[in-house]
Amino acid sequence: MTAENPSSDRYEFGANWASFIDNHYSAERRRAAAHKLLSFLGKDSLEGMDFLDIGSGSGLHSLAAFDAKAGRIHSFDFDPLSVRTTARLRQLAGEPSNWTVEHGDVLDFDYLDKLGTWSLVYSWGVLHHTGAMWQAIENAAGRVAPGGLLFIALYSSNVVKPSAQFWLDVKRRYNAANASQRRRMEYWYIWRFGLGQNPLRLPQLLRQIYEKKKGRGMSYMTDVRDWLGGWPMEFADDRAVVDYLMNRFDLIRISTGEACTEFLFRCTSEVKARRS
Repeated sequence: MTAENPSSDRYEFGANWASFIDNHYSAERRRAAAHKLLSFLGKDSLEGMDFLDIGSGSGLHSLAAFDAKAGRIHSFDFDPLSVRTTARLRQLAGEPSNWTVEHGDVLDFDYLDKLGTWSLVYSWGVLHHTGAMWQAIENAAGRVAPGGLLFIALYSSNVVKPSAQFWLDVKRRYNAANASQRRRMEYWYIWRFGLGQNPLRLPQLLRQIYEKKKGRGMSYMTDVRDWLGGWPMEFADDRAVVDYLMNRFDLIRISTGEACTEFLFRCTSEVKARRS
C-alpha cells in the first residue's frame, strides 16, 4: 500500500512495509506472491507483457512479476520508504535492467503521462488510500493499453463489518494515538476480531497466524497495523466500481475477500485519464 506525504494525519505505510521485509520476507513468500498473481490472471507466466505497479509498497508484487517473466516492470510509490524497500527487492533480484523503481504519485497527471501505457496495470490495496479514490482509479485505468489488463484491489463497502463508518472512526483514532495507545488498540483488535472475544479460539488464531507466514502478503501483525492505521481511507461499492469502468473495460474476474475485492478488467478501447 501507499501513502501520500507522510504526516500526522497519514499512516506510515512505508515504515510498516519496511518492517515486514526486514522481519518476514522469505523465499516461500516470494513463490506465493508469483503464484497468486498468475492464478488470478489465469496465466502460466507474464512473458510478452509489461507490468506497472502503482503503489508498490514492499515491492513483493513487482518481484512476483519479475519472477513471472514480465518484460518491462516499473514500480512507483509516494512513500519514500516504500520506494527504498522496493529497490531492496530489486537488488535482491540482481538489479535487472528491465525493472525500474522510483518515487511517483498516482494523482500526478504529468508523472503518469510520462509512463505511457502498459499491458498490465496493477494496484493492490492502494487507490483507496490516496484521499481521492475515484480519481486514482481513473488515473490507473488511463495507463492501460488497448487490450491490456487492469488488476486492482479495493476495500469493499459490501462486505466490511460492522460497517465502513465504524472502521473509519477506528482508523482516525489509531492515527491520532501515541505508541502505547496504538498497542492497546492492536490488542483490542486481536481480542474482538481475531479471537471473537473467545479465548477458546486461540488455536484457530494461531493457525491463521501460521498460514499468514506462508502467504504472499503481510504477516499477521503487519496486517493488523495496516488495517487499523490505513489512512486516508475510502470504501468502494463493488457494483459502483464495475459500473464506473464498464464503458471502457470488460470485467474478466472478480473475487471478494474479507475486506478487499479484487477486480480484473480488460481494456476495450484507448483510455485517457480524465482530469477532475
